[in-house]
Amino acid sequence: MEEGYALQERRRSNNAIHVEALQIHSSGQLPLDVSSVDHVKRRLKQRHIQICKSLKVLPLNDFDHFPKIAGTLGTGLFLGTGGAIRTGGPLGALIAFVLVGSVIMFTRGDDLSRPGIRIISLLRFRWVDPALGFAVGWNYFFTNAFYVPVEISGAQILISLWDSQHAAVYTVVICILICATNIFGVIYFGETEFAFSILKLILIAGLIIVGLVIDLGGAPNHQRLGFQYWKNPGAFAGPGLEHRYPALDNFLGILSVISQAAFAYQGMEIVAVAASETENPRRNIAKAIRRVFYRILIFYILGVFIAGLIVPSNNTDLLTGTGFSAQSPFVIAMQMSGIRVLPSVVNAGFIASAFSAGNSFLFCSSRILYGLALRKQAPRFLTICTKKGVPIMAVLCSSAFAFLSLMNISSGAETVFSWFQHLSVMGGFFGWLSINVTYIFFYRGLKYQGLNRRKLHYWNPLQPWLSIWGIIWCILFILLNGYGVFWRFSASNFLTSYVNIPLFFGLFFVWKILRRTEIWTPDEMDFTTGIPSFEETEGPEIPPQGFWQRVAAVLF
Repeated sequence: MEEGYALQERRRSNNAIHVEALQIHSSGQLPLDVSSVDHVKRRLKQRHIQICKSLKVLPLNDFDHFPKIAGTLGTGLFLGTGGAIRTGGPLGALIAFVLVGSVIMFTRGDDLSRPGIRIISLLRFRWVDPALGFAVGWNYFFTNAFYVPVEISGAQILISLWDSQHAAVYTVVICILICATNIFGVIYFGETEFAFSILKLILIAGLIIVGLVIDLGGAPNHQRLGFQYWKNPGAFAGPGLEHRYPALDNFLGILSVISQAAFAYQGMEIVAVAASETENPRRNIAKAIRRVFYRILIFYILGVFIAGLIVPSNNTDLLTGTGFSAQSPFVIAMQMSGIRVLPSVVNAGFIASAFSAGNSFLFCSSRILYGLALRKQAPRFLTICTKKGVPIMAVLCSSAFAFLSLMNISSGAETVFSWFQHLSVMGGFFGWLSINVTYIFFYRGLKYQGLNRRKLHYWNPLQPWLSIWGIIWCILFILLNGYGVFWRFSASNFLTSYVNIPLFFGLFFVWKILRRTEIWTPDEMDFTTGIPSFEETEGPEIPPQGFWQRVAAVLF
């Protein structure tokens, strides 16, 4: 496509840097290189990226009016696993988490090793179609922004187990703390997340160990469980949609858990968003991508497996939803086995996890919004940055979503948050689908232009077949996400399950028609403009010194 872009001059005012609008070419396309107007600083370290990506969590309100689905990796997984076991049974839940986990593990193409690209949507802009970048950018922004109030609501509900008289105060305080952490700069965000995630790592490991101890009979009641709950009430459970055909109902139970598993995995791709703000992005992002496989295997798969051993799928607390912590199979197992003090300690860890998750989603949504503004796909004022490199206006606008959590104080507003969660899950499906589609285009362009993938800092020999696997399953996830409404129809459930489809394609075609964009052909793809060289981004690699530094290097 024809080049010929110009950037208007920047002007400084007090503590902020304001970026003037990008001048659009007559073809309707936008420039590939926005580095000259991008003022966000690279201050995240590789340990921050590892933690932000693979240890943040999303506790949520698990009362009947909230969907019994998990959050991102960490304690949110263990809270939401109760709903997965109840719906699909221990083996059904495990199958669903393995399936969705395989899609996530393969939704990480070589294109992520190209630093200098502000947000995930810009990968679509460069190598598929600018209209797809526009649709994915806004879809991904709202997906992350809507998660913030859900996280805060989860923290408030957890606190209410100790003090239910000051819900509004706790909600406002959490909102202010999360917003302040993001406003004061990325280095504060990184260090805060690192500190909280160390605590979460200990909590996650502790829950798995406690689960094993309970299963093997080491709890105060000395009852050895083994696989008895896989035999009675059984390895599978169903949503009760097909009473005449138990096998079909069990299969539908696995489909129901897919949505819950998808919610649990949301946010794993934050590594690509944070790539633009990490030191030594090529080297460190490649490390983070490779290690995610082991994190998913250990924390997700092992966590679901252990949870299915220690609580039966027909447990009364799982079925009735009598309390937030009671929805966690680990807390239920502790109570059943006679452990008294530990559940309160775990509850405190869940609160820290809720704060951490809200912090991460706010960071992610603000950077996406800033990237859209750089490309003139969002209002220009969102490009204003502080001298420290914080996109202050984008952070403030994203922070406004946090205060939607105040709706949870009123008695009928919880349904609204249920809708937000359903919308976010569908938004995540579209995000994963677009990542795999983009990689197919990226792979095709490299091959056509004779560029060797093996020279990238991260490449997978099984591509592009892994991306094809991801595309097929993401399409099926989108179509089957709200299958339950065809048995028990509900207008609200149908809308929240499928409204993302017309919205996403509406955004795509509106931008395509207005800007008259075209799909990039392999010979037109630009793999150099706006992408800094290795020397510009990578500093010298300092090897770990001593035993503890080597241990930290392996973990983080």
